[in-house]
Amino acid sequence: MVEVKALACELPSRHGLPLARWTCADLRREVMAQGLVAEISGTTLWRWLGEDALRPWRHRTWIFPRDPDFAAKAGRILDLYQRSWQGAALGPRDFVLSADEKTSIQARKRKHPSLPPARGRPIYVEHEYKRCGAWAYFAAWDVHRAKLFGRCERKTGIVPFQRLVRQVMRQEPYRSASRVFWIVDNGSSHRGKPAVARLQAKWPNIILVHTPVHASWLNQVETYFSIIQRKVLTPNDFSSLTAVKNRLLRFQDRYAQSAKPFQWTFSRRDLHHLLAKLDRLPRSLAA
Repeated sequence: MVEVKALACELPSRHGLPLARWTCADLRREVMAQGLVAEISGTTLWRWLGEDALRPWRHRTWIFPRDPDFAAKAGRILDLYQRSWQGAALGPRDFVLSADEKTSIQARKRKHPSLPPARGRPIYVEHEYKRCGAWAYFAAWDVHRAKLFGRCERKTGIVPFQRLVRQVMRQEPYRSASRVFWIVDNGSSHRGKPAVARLQAKWPNIILVHTPVHASWLNQVETYFSIIQRKVLTPNDFSSLTAVKNRLLRFQDRYAQSAKPFQWTFSRRDLHHLLAKLDRLPRSLAA
């Protein structure tokens, strides 16, 4: 039994097999081929694996923090969510915005119209479609006031992102705010010190705060993008690019009517525990 479980914890490719991962049937065949058991049923093998919660047919991806300043960069964003900056509480005229762009939102015109759900069946969506172009959707989310700003652009880039910033910063209370913190990732539209200088030259009260590399999950606007994906874009069935834009912006208005701040529970303490857990992993995984 121990040798069978040990085999289940190895990748099939290490045994010269053309498999990406084990299935129960493949594992059963291999343990018998290697002579680990003379005969075993799939039910028995399943039970053995279940004793140690082994499911070698499952997989998931991960990415380790590779930014040397990950803790410091992530920590200041978590502080902003808790209305704090550099150890001091934010004032009433300080605001925190989370911004990004959702790229390649396609308009897929189906060959036949989609059918609404009926008793005993879901919505039917034609598999074949014609591509009618794509939008980049830029959005900014006011973390504490639950205010939403967005626009559709033909492509990403510095200029389209600045149009979003201008859309927000021309409005009150941001125009006359003491500080407006913009949390963004490291995309080319707003990357690094040049982006900081570019934005502050036009809006001196902006403080651009970058997430660590590969840490977009720290950016709250990504939560809104996931809502859009579920409620607006899936399934993708649009007659034109204009139809995509209209639905996105109409949903944006609809969402804003009842929006509340996200209940962000991941704290600096959670960050400390996460990084400590990663430090305990074998170097072969963390490399």
